[in-house]
Amino acid sequence: MTIPELDNVPLEYANQMFEAVRNGNADGVLKCIQQVDLINLIHTDGQSLLTLACELAHEDVVRVLLEKGADVQAANGLGQTPLMIAAANGQATMAKLLLDHGAAVDVQDASGRTPLILAAMSNHTDVMEVLLSDGANIHHADAEGRNAMDAAKILNAEESLAWLELYLAGEKNI
Repeated sequence: MTIPELDNVPLEYANQMFEAVRNGNADGVLKCIQQVDLINLIHTDGQSLLTLACELAHEDVVRVLLEKGADVQAANGLGQTPLMIAAANGQATMAKLLLDHGAAVDVQDASGRTPLILAAMSNHTDVMEVLLSDGANIHHADAEGRNAMDAAKILNAEESLAWLELYLAGEKNI
């Protein structure tokens, strides 16, 4: 899939679209899409509309973008997909929405971190549950050889650590 770069789109439309996403204006996003197909527009900073909407926790905008065909795998300049951003920010409902639209559960960023590792690092056990219920690999290791359990230990993410220990012991049913 070819993703349009900001340079190939009339600046007026690009600005309107990014502004609508930043403001959480789902109706404005729809209006912009009807004018010009900007659904997979990438800003010069490497941020897609979907990634930006996830970062700003605009669930209605994420839903509109996904329904209109936004690339759920489009990564930002750090190699982070919308699912990774949702996981790191503790957005369980958004993570489920992205997974339901085909997001890869074990996708890796530039450091080899998966959404599960990112969620574990920040004690987002509700997101961890969503990811594991969708088949996330609990044993996947990042570029430094650390899995979700290791990342939780290093960062003293005690809630994540306790949750993962119960999950591995078979005491967490998901």
